[in-house]
Amino acid sequence: MTRVGFIGLGSQGAPMARRIVDAGYQTTLWARRAESLEPFADTPAAIAATPAELGEAVDIVGICVVDDAGVDAVLRGPDGVLATLAAGSVVIVHSTVHPDTCTRLQADFPAITVIDAPVSGGGHKAAAGELVVMVGGPDDAVERCRPILATYGNPILHLGPLGSGQEVKVLNNTMFTAQLALAAEVYELAARRGIDQQSLAQVLAGGSGRSYAGDVVVGGGFNLDGLAAVAGQLLAKDVGILADRIDLAGTALLAAADAALHRMRVARPTIDDQIDDQKEPG
Repeated sequence: MTRVGFIGLGSQGAPMARRIVDAGYQTTLWARRAESLEPFADTPAAIAATPAELGEAVDIVGICVVDDAGVDAVLRGPDGVLATLAAGSVVIVHSTVHPDTCTRLQADFPAITVIDAPVSGGGHKAAAGELVVMVGGPDDAVERCRPILATYGNPILHLGPLGSGQEVKVLNNTMFTAQLALAAEVYELAARRGIDQQSLAQVLAGGSGRSYAGDVVVGGGFNLDGLAAVAGQLLAKDVGILADRIDLAGTALLAAADAALHRMRVARPTIDDQIDDQKEPG
């Protein structure tokens, strides 16, 4: 049986890992914080002392940490997964990161295969096995991993070569960010015109102007302050990745996304900022 490792047991990664364990896979976990492992105490999952120890025990490993620096920190170096992972194994990068992070890993470790598979839906969708999984990588590796991805994902969309999943994920997140600015502006305009915002929200919920971003703005009290505290930096990171990957100069997409980031009082990082962050783990 395929032996699976998983690192990144946060609000989304933990239910993904639980789905793998419950599907009967021989699973090994590692986490920086012991409390992240407590929900798995009643399962047959093994616990590794280090990422390198996990690498020795598995054939396929999923990574669901926060950012590029986190991905490199758990994979590279003498204590990283790739110090011990056997040739022919597969690394699945679920984190939303720059596509170049994935392609650099593949270039530096040619004996293993890297696929990128960022997800969308949140913890409740992961627990239900209904995450949208956006996959980039070679056909054979993707098919090898598909049964594992299917424990928590539906649909599983193979979008192209390595990096394609990340590119589509940041396109999605940039579009969401842009729509946040439009929704917030609509409610501000309505308020200035003396229109009841709750009534407007009901109209938009059933009309052609409906969007998920609009629902988020309503839930946040018709502004982006609450969302900024929770996800502002992550959205800024993703818009920054897309702006580095694709020339967005003069596009309505970037203008609206930047307007939303301005409202959330966060700055879109440049590629130089991202490279500096990746150097941080050493």
